Amino acid sequence: MSWRTTLGLILLLAAIVSGWSAWKNRDIPEANRVVVDRSDYVMRDFEMIALNGEGQEAVAVRAPEMARNPHDQTFTITTPLFLLPEEEGRSWELRSKTGWLSAKGEELRLKGNVHGTSPKGGARQAEFRTDTLDVFPDRNVAQTDDVVTVTQPGSRLSGRGFETNLKTKDYTFKSEVRSIYEPRSAR
Repeated sequence: MSWRTTLGLILLLAAIVSGWSAWKNRDIPEANRVVVDRSDYVMRDFEMIALNGEGQEAVAVRAPEMARNPHDQTFTITTPLFLLPEEEGRSWELRSKTGWLSAKGEELRLKGNVHGTSPKGGARQAEFRTDTLDVFPDRNVAQTDDVVTVTQPGSRLSGRGFETNLKTKDYTFKSEVRSIYEPRSAR
């Protein structure tokens, strides 16, 4: 047997052993493993109402699609309309491109062209626009660090950073505040 044949057999044996080793040590997914990027359920064209601790309506949502993450039980919502109830059956309307709702409903995150409108028929009509908004229904608080524009009849306020109490209707801007006032005589 020549040294070339011996070397060829050794290389063949090494190739077989390394192939077998690679096959044995490959990653095989567990049978019970849940895929991370897949929802455990999806709702389409729905309306959902969440109740607070006293059994009263805390928030309602309508959207074309909502998917639940099985790991943290949060919800991702496509083009949601959130209705935050006030007294006398009227509600604030909050719209955005996407929404996120925590597992227990204590936090909403709205992103992309967020538009809020005060209840129709209320004493003070107002609407606002921003890029993102975090809402805490149990605390009646909505806030953002982005630029917000609030429009009311005869005035427009804008600023960076915003917080509002949805119950008392008080709001504050954090910086870069600008105001435009149009008296009734000019309208």
